[in-house]
Amino acid sequence: MKLVIVTGLSGAGKTQAIRALEDLGYFCVDNMPPNLISRFAELFDDADDEVQKVALVMDIRGGRFFERVFEALTFLDAHDYDYEILFLEASDEILIKRFKETRRHHPLAPQGRIPEGIFEERKRLEDLRGRASKIIDTSDLNVHQLKEKIRELFGSDKRYKLMVTVMSFGFKYGIPLDADLVMDVRFLPNPHYVEHLRNFTGHDEQVKEYVLSSSATKAFLEKFHEMLTFLLPYYVNEGKSQLVVAVGCTGGQHRSVALANEIGSRLVKNRDYYVSVKHRDILRRSGETV
Repeated sequence: MKLVIVTGLSGAGKTQAIRALEDLGYFCVDNMPPNLISRFAELFDDADDEVQKVALVMDIRGGRFFERVFEALTFLDAHDYDYEILFLEASDEILIKRFKETRRHHPLAPQGRIPEGIFEERKRLEDLRGRASKIIDTSDLNVHQLKEKIRELFGSDKRYKLMVTVMSFGFKYGIPLDADLVMDVRFLPNPHYVEHLRNFTGHDEQVKEYVLSSSATKAFLEKFHEMLTFLLPYYVNEGKSQLVVAVGCTGGQHRSVALANEIGSRLVKNRDYYVSVKHRDILRRSGETV
């Protein structure tokens, strides 16, 4: 039996995630008390392989029951169950916005302020987040994008040893919460200060040529690719199945976009890895500052 434990912050999209897993053929249970995991696992052991994929949502709604989540994980480890932890999160700003739109109370602040509940929940889930094998930041994802992300991570295609997402972003909008490696490329020449390039992005050939033709960029790409080539097999050996490489410039429009595309095109040549390139902030338009 393949088991996925879905957890994370309230309002981060666990309901949508479990629906996406159900579409992939998982038997899904929402708000599962951790102390029932041992009985639940034994039940499916006796099911004669009728159910091969199971997804359980366990989160702070379980109250005191949820405090036994690490006992449940210890049980799964001791009995060699094949399981993964999927942790969903989002920025405080987005979570507050979602709670206000739905007019729902935060489970840790039923009578209080939403930010206080979010702060307390982050603190309580910190150790569990550290145990997660996959982390998704849903701040900039709509329902369809989250479903596609789930499909990429938990679909049936097992050809790839590691799924690598190379993501461009702008530091002025914050570092992606789900980033594993963060590279700051603001030391490179900035097309924003070249008037005829300012309104283009790193997708456009003239910006790409400006960024990639720099001697500093060429040296950086060689060294960074060499470092990734060294690191990725070790992540695979440690059991990591997903890696987010975040490449940031100031506004996420020019340098980071061109470099993320180039880094992705180099990594995709290794057929052990499924490589996708995302551009978080490319559609934002505001004055860029250093």
